[in-house]
Amino acid sequence: QVQLVESGGGLVQAGGSLRLSCAASGRTFSSYTMGWFRQAPGKEREFVATISRDGSLTYNADSVKGRFTCSRDNAKNTVTLQMNSLKPEDTAVYYCAAAGVSYGSSRDKDYHYWGQGTQVTVSS
Repeated sequence: QVQLVESGGGLVQAGGSLRLSCAASGRTFSSYTMGWFRQAPGKEREFVATISRDGSLTYNADSVKGRFTCSRDNAKNTVTLQMNSLKPEDTAVYYCAAAGVSYGSSRDKDYHYWGQGTQVTVSS
């Protein structure tokens, strides 16, 4: 079992920045690929970013490339999502998730553990 708790969401103006954090407890954090997903009202959940177990491989959805950066600290059992140049269309509930794969994944079915989510609202 892995427990995940997100924090750092809030209200920000377009063009601003937010930093989301996800704290993990339970089984060995470094055994899991970590991912960030988001779900806007009335829309399906979508992939945002993923990072491999050792942090050496990351990739982002096209919609956030160049603006969002995912990183992790295995010593502190945390994964972060730095979000810059935010747009109103980034408004959503953001979830971190853990997957038992090695090299990152954009497929939500690979992820077995999910946090409760944190709201990000970007005003225009």
